[in-house]
Amino acid sequence: MDLLSGTLQGYLLVAFLLFLIGLATVLLRRTLLLQFMGIELMLNAANVALLAFARWRGSDLQGTVFYLFIIAVAACEAAVGLALVIGLHRHRATTDADKASSLKQ
Repeated sequence: MDLLSGTLQGYLLVAFLLFLIGLATVLLRRTLLLQFMGIELMLNAANVALLAFARWRGSDLQGTVFYLFIIAVAACEAAVGLALVIGLHRHRATTDADKASSLKQ
């Protein structure tokens, strides 16, 4: 049985791999923009898992509605995160996460 043939296990494997890549990006990168991208990957992994379980239950509409809400929240989070990174870059001339911990002057 092939794991990536459209079964629940295949979708969950893809979601798990996306989550691991996002987690590694957040933990290993020092640039805030890349850390936000890692968080977005982890959110998308949760979306893939949610839709996989919704499909497994028989096209459950609740999973799709939750998916749409998560996409809306992720878009807002990306806009706020990008605004913070731009503000930090203007103030400190860097996007290093270590510099962001000392925003007081």
